[in-house]
Amino acid sequence: MACLCALGAVIFFSLAYAFDACAFLIVGFLACLFPLAWLRTRRQAYYFGLAIGLGAYTPHLLFFYYTFGYGAVALWYILPFWLGLFLMLGRACLFRFGPVAWACLAPFLWTGIEFFRGELYYLRFSWLSPGLAFSNSSALHYLSGYGVYGIGFLFMAAAGVASLRGRLRGIGLAVLAAAALYPALIPTPRPAPRKILRAAGVQLEFPGAPSVRSALDGAIKKFPDADVFVLSEYTFQGPIPVPIKAWCRAHRKYLVAGGEDPVPPSDYYDTAFVVDPDGEIAFRQAKCVPVQLMRDGLPARQQQLWDSPWGKIGLVTCYDASYSRVTDVLIRQGAQALINPSMDIADWGAAQHLLHARIPPMCAAEYGIPVFRVSSSGVSLFVDGTGHVQSSAPFPGDGAMLAAALELPEHGRMPPDRWLARLSIVVVLGLSGCLVLEAARQQIRNRRVRVAP
Repeated sequence: MACLCALGAVIFFSLAYAFDACAFLIVGFLACLFPLAWLRTRRQAYYFGLAIGLGAYTPHLLFFYYTFGYGAVALWYILPFWLGLFLMLGRACLFRFGPVAWACLAPFLWTGIEFFRGELYYLRFSWLSPGLAFSNSSALHYLSGYGVYGIGFLFMAAAGVASLRGRLRGIGLAVLAAAALYPALIPTPRPAPRKILRAAGVQLEFPGAPSVRSALDGAIKKFPDADVFVLSEYTFQGPIPVPIKAWCRAHRKYLVAGGEDPVPPSDYYDTAFVVDPDGEIAFRQAKCVPVQLMRDGLPARQQQLWDSPWGKIGLVTCYDASYSRVTDVLIRQGAQALINPSMDIADWGAAQHLLHARIPPMCAAEYGIPVFRVSSSGVSLFVDGTGHVQSSAPFPGDGAMLAAALELPEHGRMPPDRWLARLSIVVVLGLSGCLVLEAARQQIRNRRVRVAP
């Protein structure tokens, strides 16, 4: 039975991520995990979780090999580790507190561990969560009302309710039904009157300044009404070159482009620069979460919004958009849209590009604000405030262009899973502490029994 559950979990997860129409099969993935807490030993629970993680996650992370070489083998182990930890803690909870407590605590354990592995430690990696399976689904607009972590919480809670019997199941179903109505009660952010930002982007990977200028000339011919032109992260291996500033001055246009802001003697900030129509640097925002184990600059010391002529714009460089702790700060400051210069190297392959492209739709739908993402080799996206992709540029697509009319709302919104995730962290720590104390007490009792004769 345990082997069938493990196999089912891998199949459900793989189908949910492979086909947009199958996104709801992620519920089956969580439902197959839940009964594995009944395994005989903690070691079995851990290794089953590890095996499921290797089968479900690793095929999506093969691009690690192109980035880290043989070091990818160790990294492939890390994501499954958290799944094994979930089942190991779940088994301890089940056998210590009983099946009803396990049904109630399972969603908190799941969300706490997911939030920690995605946001809170050095090798944090938020991709491949259950919520992101819905990024390209027609259900995204509704489900995003729970937040990306809240989706996993809801579905794991459903798995727990299904395990209950009698009156408790009826109570659980009533609570789930009430929770299912929550997104319908959330007010949708309304567009602010006449606040429309027209943007255009060009995909370029490690170009020289002459190539950039030529591409911008082509973009302005194709999109002459664009207010802001956007290029990818690391378009320049230094600050914005003088010829590019001169282009902005000659055409009276804004430019957002990625470059390196030097920090003597030999370091730098991976930065998104804003060049104004006078050819001056009007704003800059460094990357908050440099890619681990790579030379990606220093982390930003602070986050601020670009107070543009159209409204307050948040600049999130590449990986930053994957972390709620980065984007939440901008929403609290009043961000009305996000511009996301990104760089996914073409050699990493289509699977990596498509996986990374799941982030902007979820981000836009969660906050109710538009997101404009320009990547070096795809997939570039314009996503409106409901999470619908309005235009895109494909992978691979050197020189491909896209345009967008961003309707800026008066403000964004904060999904409820942010406080729920932090509460779940407290539950995980509290439960872990209780289990450790109980194990210590049991060891003391066993020693006394051995000494007594």
